[in-house]
Amino acid sequence: MDEENLEPLNGEHFYESDGQGQDLGDTITKVTGMYKEWFLDYASYVILERAVPAIEDGFKPVQRRIMHSLRELDDGRYNKVANVVGHTMQYHPHGDASIGDAMVQIGQKELLIDTQGNWGNILTGDGAAASRYIEARLSKFALEVLYSPKITPWQSSYDGRRNEPINLPVKFPLLLAQGAEGIAVGLSTKVLPHNFNELIDASVKILKGKPFTLYPDFPTEGIADISNYNDGVRGGRVRVRARISQLDKSTLAITQIPFSTNTGSLIDSILKANEKGKLKIKKIEDNTAADVEILIHLPPGVSPDKTIDALFAFTACETSVAPLGCVIENHKPLFIGVSDMLKISTHRTVDLLKRELEIQLDELEESWHFQSLERIFIENRIYRLIEEEETWEGVIRAIDEGLKPFTAHLRRAVTEEDIVRLTEIRIKRISKFDIDKAQEKIEALEGEIEQVKYHLDHIIDFAINYFTGLKERYGKGRERKTELRSFDNIEATKVVLRNTKLYVNREEGFVGTGLKKDEYVADCSDIDDVIVFLRDGSMIVTKVDVKTFVGKDIIHVAVFDKNDKRTIYNMIYRDGKSGPSYIKRFNVSGITRDKVYDLTSGTANSMVLYFSDNPNGEAEVVTVLLRQVGSIKKLKFDIDFANIAIKGRGSRGNTVAKYPIKKIELKEKGISTLKPRRIWFDDTVQRLNVDGRGELLGEFRPNDRLLIVNQNGRLKTIIPELTTHFEDGMIVLEKWNAKKPLSAIYYDGEKDRYFIKRFLVENENKEELFITDHPKSQLEIIATDYRPVAEIVFAKVKGVQKENLVVDMENFIAVKGIKALGNILTTEKVKQISLLEPLPYEEPEPEIIEEPEAIAEDEGVDNTTLDDDGQITLSLE
Repeated sequence: MDEENLEPLNGEHFYESDGQGQDLGDTITKVTGMYKEWFLDYASYVILERAVPAIEDGFKPVQRRIMHSLRELDDGRYNKVANVVGHTMQYHPHGDASIGDAMVQIGQKELLIDTQGNWGNILTGDGAAASRYIEARLSKFALEVLYSPKITPWQSSYDGRRNEPINLPVKFPLLLAQGAEGIAVGLSTKVLPHNFNELIDASVKILKGKPFTLYPDFPTEGIADISNYNDGVRGGRVRVRARISQLDKSTLAITQIPFSTNTGSLIDSILKANEKGKLKIKKIEDNTAADVEILIHLPPGVSPDKTIDALFAFTACETSVAPLGCVIENHKPLFIGVSDMLKISTHRTVDLLKRELEIQLDELEESWHFQSLERIFIENRIYRLIEEEETWEGVIRAIDEGLKPFTAHLRRAVTEEDIVRLTEIRIKRISKFDIDKAQEKIEALEGEIEQVKYHLDHIIDFAINYFTGLKERYGKGRERKTELRSFDNIEATKVVLRNTKLYVNREEGFVGTGLKKDEYVADCSDIDDVIVFLRDGSMIVTKVDVKTFVGKDIIHVAVFDKNDKRTIYNMIYRDGKSGPSYIKRFNVSGITRDKVYDLTSGTANSMVLYFSDNPNGEAEVVTVLLRQVGSIKKLKFDIDFANIAIKGRGSRGNTVAKYPIKKIELKEKGISTLKPRRIWFDDTVQRLNVDGRGELLGEFRPNDRLLIVNQNGRLKTIIPELTTHFEDGMIVLEKWNAKKPLSAIYYDGEKDRYFIKRFLVENENKEELFITDHPKSQLEIIATDYRPVAEIVFAKVKGVQKENLVVDMENFIAVKGIKALGNILTTEKVKQISLLEPLPYEEPEPEIIEEPEAIAEDEGVDNTTLDDDGQITLSLE
């Protein structure tokens, strides 16, 4: 081919000569031209005809064709799905596989199709049986809300042989009830499913002009955080979690799973996290059948609470779903929120109901017209007027003339078509005609006409009644499945399993997990950070790695928690080679990874003389020994770190001595100088926090514990860790006072009696049952007040009502052991037991621990001059 005969690539065609002067340009089309035209056609087709549902009825084309085919085949009996698929292929120009898959998805939503056979399981991810083995028919709900041929717009099928609906007249927000998902060319859609009854309630609110909110409800149940749902438009996000409970100290149970997962994928994600060392499990059992039950067995010593958080952090037990409301309206994609979708659906339902009523009114009025005309025709014996007529025109004219004196009350003029219908009345019917029954029919029709007109005049009330009727008929058993709750954010570094060991080579300055011949530091994970302090007073935080150089002469190394503000570092350092020594206390937060921080005054040759890390702000007493030089009188003195204020890590500190120090020794370990930690319980997320959210439980020192009592009669005390999970059924959560007795009234199932008991928690490290273990035994009330009072309301016996009994529980029974049965409260039948206001009691004043006052900056000890040589003892506590 000659280059002269080719046009530039940006033209529509290029031309080629056949060697004989003939132009072949008309037969060759350029690629860019084909791309522009054909790809646009393809993209439009995928968007409009395959992937995105229509706003009018909520169906994609294949779904609409399936529902239309089911209606054509409907005779009340089940049809083989294979037959339905074959019938649908008359309308759907694609393979049977796509039709079968779409039909299974509709059937699994259990709303429009009654299914029979193995249709798969959305919980386990198991697929449906082959289409020849399963059967389907329309549900009663579908028959009521999907079809109305007289108001259905129709179009020709792809081959022109049949008519199919453009949109089905769906009188329900079906798109929001079922949800929809699809990927097209250049866009996608993901409408989350919502609750059947809540959608109806919201539609009624729209019609009444009231505000409403919509939140998703998933068929897999689970727990959802919808705080960022954003009305289902682009940019929103829904976090969904599995429901995990603790069966015992070594077993967790997953009973509900997140949307978009199944038990198979969930278990795979747990096994992968276990293999990567993110968490540690012993084995998994999948007992899922009709309901989800996955049992996770933990090895000894593994915390169930931390494992639950790790499951949320590293597995599919928590997933994030990004909704994207995209629908087709007027043959164009429309991005819209679920509230607007519901408004459009609701108003469209009103319009469809109005059109149905108008058609019904026309039919009733037409029926009334002919019934009235028939009565006139027979009652006045107009049929006799045609006996002598010889032509059809004469018959028509005779009847028309005969009717005229009696048709003034009719609602429209008599047409030739009406007269023709009169001539078709059989003689037998005329002979048996009953004027009274005919009048009754006419009056009944008049009543129906007035009723329909009333509905049209009050169409909003009619629509509200319609929605209410749907809820009454089909809403039972469709209650909300997904619990809505705000989630706390789980920090991966706090819950990851530390299955790797961290080592340090202090002298050469290396830290890492690969230094197995060197000093062991702590267990860690590959996502942890390490904090390192050097003898020269510098500090660095770096990520865990196999081997990292951080600087020679390491004095302290540990796994770093950036949010830990209770770990306090106590330090004494020398400023420069011969300068004064300073003491300081600080915590570490707000750092930049791999940045070296200088904790001294910045003078060259500074050196740390004493260092300790204290996880709860402990303040020890140290003895400082000065070297004998000249006439120094006081060579030894004590310093209490409790007298030093906690400041920022960049502060210089307070002066210890102006002269060199020979040695620093630990004299006495200290107690925490931090204020007790205030802890709250946030009932919304069922977690403890120190941020002031929820109910204040109290101020907690390191050894303080929480008391937890459950409705099943079990109690325990725990250290208040922020990662603690709380079980359903918890009725008491408060700071535990070991000297304060608990008072309980319970029903003993074996003895069929109510008992009362008072006791102290005897074993703080063990969960105990304080009622009898009979299956019918149950806890009625538990009181943690010093002097509780209870009121017993008795049931009527043979019409006699016994007076209520008020019980001073402190005087009723003495404090006994937790395993004691207690005393019988009453032998009468009890209707209700409730707690009243407790009696007054003055609690003993708690022991006041005075906070030490920090010495002023640069206020130190007066010492005489000493040499700078001499051994420095570094104490690492």
